[in-house]
Amino acid sequence: MSLPRLTRPALLACILAVLAAAGATAAMVQTPELTFRADGGFRPQSLPRHRYAPIEFHGYADVAARNGGRPSPLRQAVIDFDHDGRLSVGGLPTCGPDSVAAAGTAEARRICRGAIVGSGRVEALVTLPQGTVPVSAPLTLFNGPREDGHPTVLLHARTSVPSVQTYAITIPVERRPGRYRYRATVNLPPLAGGYGSLTRLEVEIGRRYRSGGRKRSYVSARCSDNILETHGRFSFEDGLVIDGSVERYCHAK
Repeated sequence: MSLPRLTRPALLACILAVLAAAGATAAMVQTPELTFRADGGFRPQSLPRHRYAPIEFHGYADVAARNGGRPSPLRQAVIDFDHDGRLSVGGLPTCGPDSVAAAGTAEARRICRGAIVGSGRVEALVTLPQGTVPVSAPLTLFNGPREDGHPTVLLHARTSVPSVQTYAITIPVERRPGRYRYRATVNLPPLAGGYGSLTRLEVEIGRRYRSGGRKRSYVSARCSDNILETHGRFSFEDGLVIDGSVERYCHAK
């Protein structure tokens, strides 16, 4: 596993720790202000060495202020996926942000049912006059329309504190050469009018479907070198950047 890197002009000291959990690697970073944890994985772990097979991907990120209050807001997450992974959207319906921008979770899933490629949960802390309160909401990932020739993912969630707000965020997925095949860039808008901070984001991604008489999988992978790696770069409002990767072992069959 690659150790995370932290950068910020005002940050000269930090504590880095890599934890082993349940036979897998997870990353934890502590700074004087916050604790950041991230992990991810896939199933099944036994995959062909030379051809692609369907998988389901899951991952999470946790952010917590060391003083127990509201952490600095996360502004951007850039996620790179291993070159042995593959994304397939041919024949899969799409869902544009305008279709669900005013919809709640159940309605959005009904409107764009055929485009659902994942789900999860988002949690946050919101500062109100009476104090800081926790907020949570289910999220849905849809296959979005292409932008500049690249596939996109539409992240949808609705919160109700301090008022009802619906988020429909387009995430471009850019194909790249080299060590990582795809890069997903998530630009997060201010939460709760700027009074909210993300504390947990968890997702499960996977979809089997048929197109042109063939069985397809939204995400698939092979096991050419016994490792699938995910790299993340997380940028916070106060200038902190956390950069690192998590490796998962696969079994070639």
